[in-house]
Amino acid sequence: MIRGLIALAALCLTASAALAADPLEGYWRTAADDNGNSGIVHVQPCGAKLCGTLVKSYDAAGKEWKSPNLGRQIISQTVPKGDGNYAGRVYSPDRDKTYNSKLKLTGNALKVSGCVLGICRDGGVWQKVK
Repeated sequence: MIRGLIALAALCLTASAALAADPLEGYWRTAADDNGNSGIVHVQPCGAKLCGTLVKSYDAAGKEWKSPNLGRQIISQTVPKGDGNYAGRVYSPDRDKTYNSKLKLTGNALKVSGCVLGICRDGGVWQKVK
């Protein structure tokens, strides 16, 4: 009976760890792009990886506007690499390019960068909004 209780406790701990949300999940305000535009990206699981969809966009004056990229995946194929580091893909609307991404999570700040064909780009620091 004690063995059964220990096994049940271990199973519960394993299940709760698997169900815990990844710290990257949530809503993130992007840094302004080359045009001064920014947005809110909702990061959530997509299969075994994380994806982020543009759910709001703002013009250079900070006024909400209807970007043609609303609903588009900005972050895709993203997986944790340990110590707050993530790797995947990130789409840059102002360049219309998808980069191999490196993300670094520190508290409520997400440092975003990426490279494609040897050309690297700094995506700035995104701030978690919720």
